[in-house]
Amino acid sequence: RPSVLRPPSSSPPPLGDERTRSMAPAAEEPKAGGDASTLGSVQEYYGKILQKSEDLQTNACCTGEAPAEHLKKALRNVHDEVLAKYYGCGLVLPDELTGCRILDLGCGAGRDVYVLAQFVGEDGFVMGVDMTDEQLEVANRHKEWHREKFGFSKSNVEFRKGFIERLADLEIADDSFDIVVSNCVINLSPDKEAVLREVFRILKPGGELYFSDVYSDRRVPKALREDPVLWGECLSGALYWNDFVRLSQQCGFKDPRLVKDSVITISNKKVEEKIGHISFYSATYRLFKLAMLEPDCEDYGQAVRYRGTIAQHPYKWALDNHHEMWKDKVFPVCGNTWHMLKSTRFAPHFEFIGDFSTHYGIYADCGRPVPFQSAAAGSGGGGGGCC
Repeated sequence: RPSVLRPPSSSPPPLGDERTRSMAPAAEEPKAGGDASTLGSVQEYYGKILQKSEDLQTNACCTGEAPAEHLKKALRNVHDEVLAKYYGCGLVLPDELTGCRILDLGCGAGRDVYVLAQFVGEDGFVMGVDMTDEQLEVANRHKEWHREKFGFSKSNVEFRKGFIERLADLEIADDSFDIVVSNCVINLSPDKEAVLREVFRILKPGGELYFSDVYSDRRVPKALREDPVLWGECLSGALYWNDFVRLSQQCGFKDPRLVKDSVITISNKKVEEKIGHISFYSATYRLFKLAMLEPDCEDYGQAVRYRGTIAQHPYKWALDNHHEMWKDKVFPVCGNTWHMLKSTRFAPHFEFIGDFSTHYGIYADCGRPVPFQSAAAGSGGGGGGCC
């Protein structure tokens, strides 16, 4: 059951590359499709004001989740200076990465790029895009150090300076990446629709946007959105969760899936006085580029059986926070979930039961009930009404 129509679980109920290319030319200030002053303030905050993770005034851009052992091992292979300049709010490490091409939006000093580089392997590729010179200087300075640390004959990472709203300016082609990740960055963009549309454009069919970010339980007032510190701290730029769902669907990601979430505590009295009436959540979503997905979860009597073959998950594996599948156990799914498994890199790890020949209506308990009161009452109809 997807969580597309639900807020993060801790919140209240809803209210209704060319691989060898070096650094691309420096990006110009955006002429349209974004607020240049907002981008400028973010560049200042993350390039000049923040020098290390401890300089953050709140814990919104911090990762509270304990990493799994395989991630801990990978983090030990990342340079200390890169680690010190990490400002993410989650763990953007999806499964099945070997040989993949991954783009990291707002890569900063490159922590997640260098982690992902280890999992895609020497034949994979990870590109990081960021608009801050200071962060990119650190990321590029340690490329050779990481190549040697990983034991690769050639580097499999690249960093480009530019705006995540305008990836075409960096000559990133259509359908060119398997996965796009981002870690607490999209909320900093003044044009989130442009970001999502660009991501959809560059993803290969069957690819996904897998990212962690900050969301709110209501729309943030304009006065707070104009506060540069609150924006830089990943708070006032946060999208109301329901607006995010609708925007994702408008940009082509028809069925956003919530993977995990947690409540953000501000831990700063002055900041809390300004914005404490709004609840914020750190949440990881996955958005697949699949043309065949439907607006709602429809029931075709299908099921899958997990083979237990995804690395690190021999007994069970979760697609999202409502689909945890045990090895060898038949697991009923809606049509959209079927496609997310059958038409993506996860297909070899599942047995697929059924097809789309018979439709049984909306998938039960999937966020949208049958609208007719008579169905809820068990009425067989009748009563003299006419058309």
